[in-house]
Amino acid sequence: MLELFNRALPLLQKAVLVTLTLGFSAFFCGCALGLVVALARISPYRPLHWLAFAYVSVFRGTPLLIQILLIYFGLPSYGIVLGPVPSALLALSLFAAAYLSENFRSGILAVDRGQWEAAWSMGMGYWKTLRRVVLPQACRIALPPLGSRLIALMKDTSLASTVTVVEVTRVAEQLGAATFRYMEMFLMVGAVYWLINQVLTLLQTWLESRLSRG
Repeated sequence: MLELFNRALPLLQKAVLVTLTLGFSAFFCGCALGLVVALARISPYRPLHWLAFAYVSVFRGTPLLIQILLIYFGLPSYGIVLGPVPSALLALSLFAAAYLSENFRSGILAVDRGQWEAAWSMGMGYWKTLRRVVLPQACRIALPPLGSRLIALMKDTSLASTVTVVEVTRVAEQLGAATFRYMEMFLMVGAVYWLINQVLTLLQTWLESRLSRG
């Protein structure tokens, strides 16, 4: 086992960086898009509301693996060719945005209506109220599910291996095939994912306790 670990370590070090880059990039892109979708969902304008609803329905209702394969293998049929990493990143971001939009929407709706009215009585407009009063409170409320979504997204990066992205799972597949020691390799990779997500869990717990004191 130790000999296999030493053999895999150089590849795993690079693969962990790819996994972390994919996970964090998709999370931040998903947050940006998810917030826009959440605001559209609570918009009084019906076309925006139904467009956002349709987006969430499609991306939450279909498997992430299918979305990755559609982007990587399907888009070239329409002249749009993306590499393995951009394809995986785009699919992960769109998929995450659908879930994150619901987290943001629930956080915004959980803010007491009196907060809006108080801000409006002080002469703040809709966007200023949203930016200065509502969103800071909504993000604090939504922090636990946002943290859970980031952890889930880190595990979802393993699906990028299906389009030849050399992340942690892909390394396990390659070395497992080369050495026929699949059990050891996948146990090793499982431990890597567990360590990454334990660190993220501790960071989430620390951030929640800090914000609750604030």
